Amino acid sequence: MKTYRLAFEQKLPVDLDTAWDFFSSPLNLAEITPKDMTFDVTSPNIEQTKMYPGMIITYKVSPLLGIKLDWMTEITHVKEKEYFVDEQRFGPFAFWHHQHHFSKIENGILMRDILHYAIGYGPIGKIANAVTVHKKINAIFDFRFKKVVEVFGQL
Repeated sequence: MKTYRLAFEQKLPVDLDTAWDFFSSPLNLAEITPKDMTFDVTSPNIEQTKMYPGMIITYKVSPLLGIKLDWMTEITHVKEKEYFVDEQRFGPFAFWHHQHHFSKIENGILMRDILHYAIGYGPIGKIANAVTVHKKINAIFDFRFKKVVEVFGQL
């Protein structure tokens, strides 16, 4: 199975506490995800829950053609105000490992995402990635970049 790697960076004019509080809340993910994906957090009683290793988060998402899918991720690693990792346990990918890193820089923070994913389905998955999936993931992160600038501004 072919695994793909993408990396994204964004500089934000906020302090580390503000960035961490926003991005470590699963409820804010819907705000920075394209509306056509109809991204809904379905985990019960998650509003006041602080992120922790082992936390399971469930979603309904429509990544392609408006088809609603269930997606379950686990927060596998958390180092407060430095990084957290979510891994898919059930969903549209054969493999999903997403690292979120935060570090202080002059006048703000640097946010880095490192994503490893796989489609599965052998050659069909490779074609799907080349034709659709890779572009869709990049479009999601482009949208997120713009929404985060709307929320926090940029450096």
